[in-house]
This record gives sequence, C-alpha cells and structure tokens, in this order.
Amino acid sequence: MGTISTRVPDDLEGELEEYLEAERLDRSTAVRKLLSEGLEEWRREQALKRLAADEITFTKAAQLAEMSVWEFAQLAKDHDITWVSGDHLEDDLEDL
Repeated sequence: MGTISTRVPDDLEGELEEYLEAERLDRSTAVRKLLSEGLEEWRREQALKRLAADEITFTKAAQLAEMSVWEFAQLAKDHDITWVSGDHLEDDLEDL
C-alpha cells in the first residue's frame, strides 16, 4: 500500500475534522474513504462523458465506471444520456 502526503488549506482541514467527528473515523480511514468516493465519481463522470461523445460503447462505459450494465443504464438515464447508438449497437450486443 502506498503513502500519500499532502498539505491542505485550513478551511479544508476544518471540514475534514467535522467529517471525522460526524463519521467517527480516524484521519487515515476518512481520507481513504473520501479519495475512493471521489475517484468512483470521477470514473462515472468520465464514462458518461465518453459515452455521450460517442467515443465508446455502452458496455465499455459501464466497465469504465466499474458498474453493472443495469446500474450504468440507470445512471445514464438519470443524466439524460442517450446510449443507444447505431454505430455501437453491434459492438454492445457482442459484448453482452
């Protein structure tokens, strides 16, 4: 397991302290949890963005988001992303 060290602004550190108290976590656990949640959200945003730009198939986008196709379908629907494309339909069907 790697180690990450960083300096944060005082206001961000104050928010982190509030989070630690509210979630009853130690600092290391809290930072790992927040980093993991942030990267999960980033992966999903990237997958949605690439799908909307017609760069990747729906199935590939679900894989990038690390979600099942059913979960990703709901996420795409929630973000009003049309994911049925004639260009990628055959690729998606093959992947399924």
